[in-house]
Amino acid sequence: MAAPSAAGERRPFGRRLLTDPARLFQHNAWDNVEWSEEQEASARSKVQENTSQLLPQDKQEEYEVNAKKYWDDFYKIHENGFFKDRHWLFTEFPELAPNRNSSQNGDSVHGFSDTKESKNEGLGSCENGHCSLETRTESQLNLIESPRGGHTEELAAQKDSELSLSDGHYPGSAASYRILEVGCGAGNTVFPILQTNNDPGLFVYCCDFSTTAVNLVQKNAEYDSSRCFVFVHDLCNDQSPFPMPEESLDIVILIFVLSAILPEKMQCIVTRLSRLLKPGGMILLRDYGRYDLAQLRFKKGQCLSDNFYVRGDGTRVYFFTQDELDHLFTTAGLEKIQNLVDRRLQVNRGKQMTMYRVWIQCKYCKPTTLQP
Repeated sequence: MAAPSAAGERRPFGRRLLTDPARLFQHNAWDNVEWSEEQEASARSKVQENTSQLLPQDKQEEYEVNAKKYWDDFYKIHENGFFKDRHWLFTEFPELAPNRNSSQNGDSVHGFSDTKESKNEGLGSCENGHCSLETRTESQLNLIESPRGGHTEELAAQKDSELSLSDGHYPGSAASYRILEVGCGAGNTVFPILQTNNDPGLFVYCCDFSTTAVNLVQKNAEYDSSRCFVFVHDLCNDQSPFPMPEESLDIVILIFVLSAILPEKMQCIVTRLSRLLKPGGMILLRDYGRYDLAQLRFKKGQCLSDNFYVRGDGTRVYFFTQDELDHLFTTAGLEKIQNLVDRRLQVNRGKQMTMYRVWIQCKYCKPTTLQP
């Protein structure tokens, strides 16, 4: 199969199919890989094995109570040098830069794109299950991206937010197109959006559980307070206010974020985020799918509950099915635009190794008319 015609183009998901096994190591990744019954059965067996021994309840509660600390520790160690900027976003989610033409978007609107081939195969680092690239080497597994939600640091911001909303003025109130990224980390999604979307009416909000991460965004040379507002926010605290009113957002972004939240709290969070959307606004999600290689690599003693695990550094991850995500979003009153599973075969050409990844990508829209 011919390489992309231009270095900047991204091959749309589904276009790079492995039809000849002899060509396996000619590319970094192959799309839309079908699993055999044996492979599916093997994955189920591995999950049954690593879920057979759950962590004691007191340890589970400790990871929940100290979730913010684990993420602060992560960003204190890695600062902004761990995760790479997500320029693939505009291929998969053109809604983030709606004025960008199709050739810039790589002509992909309805699926996952392959990450761009690189001469520096295997760039990035991986520790405790955190990986800095979507295309991984053999050691770069159990990826998670970005934290979720703060505590005492929020109090002053809460008071300011309440005062601003009461008089109708708030950060970005004059904007015509508003985007919120939840779990912004060091800004690997926010800054590409600000660089790519030149709409003068754009305003981007971003929040994170980690105060350290929020400070990294604020200190970034590209942070522009006239176009962006970053704040500490605890998604799991439903009393923690947002700096914008309900029905004010065009887009909410969740990139490898929902999976790090306690499963029983997910529905409340999705419902709360949906209230921030304008009619016609969308939630965009990309997250881990069931039987992703990261899930299969967990050992006994790392499982918190079904399909929910803790890593060596104390951060946690859940592995979704399409139906679970559909239930979360539709229960919140949203309508499905897209719900795709990407079974990707990644290869390490240097080590001649194969890795089967599973991700899910969703777009759900708030109805423009009231439902009966």
